[in-house]
Amino acid sequence: MNLNLTNKTAVVTGASRGIGLATVRTLIDEGVRVMGAARTITPELKETGAHAVSADLSTAEGVSTLIDSALAELGGIDLLVNNVGGGDKATVGFLEVDDTEWTRTFDMNVLSTVRATRAALPSLIERRGAIVNISSILAQMPGGFPVAMCSAKAALTALGKSLSEEFGPRGVRVNTISPGLVRTSVYQDPDGQVAKWAAAAGQSLEEFVGHMAKAQNVTTGRMAEPEEVAALIAFLLSDVAGNITGVDYVIDGGTIKTV
Repeated sequence: MNLNLTNKTAVVTGASRGIGLATVRTLIDEGVRVMGAARTITPELKETGAHAVSADLSTAEGVSTLIDSALAELGGIDLLVNNVGGGDKATVGFLEVDDTEWTRTFDMNVLSTVRATRAALPSLIERRGAIVNISSILAQMPGGFPVAMCSAKAALTALGKSLSEEFGPRGVRVNTISPGLVRTSVYQDPDGQVAKWAAAAGQSLEEFVGHMAKAQNVTTGRMAEPEEVAALIAFLLSDVAGNITGVDYVIDGGTIKTV
């Protein structure tokens, strides 16, 4: 399938690893000129050939730096992938989450998308572009997971629908992708949140990760690969999906069992 993305321009946030890095690689393979943003520019991102910008996208200043750089370097923005997310903490219990964690989680997962979209929209409207926001199935199945993160992802999913309604008539398509478990570096980081959960469960990181797909009753029995999510992103950004907007696409290996 020819996605006809050659010579388009794109901004991808959270581009240094995982889904963001896979998206940068996929879009470049499709002939897109890409600017990738992250707090830390990894060697892997540099190797893609994308224009890379170091910015803290949880702040208004960081988002301004990114979009101003993209407009100057790329000459305009056709495609926007709001992938940045996560947080420095992931506290599960509501009474354990203080205001600082709530604010930080919403800044990173919701307001980063609000600010980047707001800044990029004049160019996206002019070019009749497309946006893909990366949410999570946590928005649909919050029980037992970090409360602030689940709430932020639910807000992000709702934001995508609102944006699609407001700007669809002006030529900008907005869709959301909600992944389940995705095999990213977070599941290999010995100092990361997953490692802490593993320790709390009395398991090694490898053992804990190995049981996650089974514990979440994933129908396919495995995590998704970042490249699989990136392929869906590229499709939704393309004119091949020209009449698809306002949709939340779940890619979770069958984790969610409801219709």
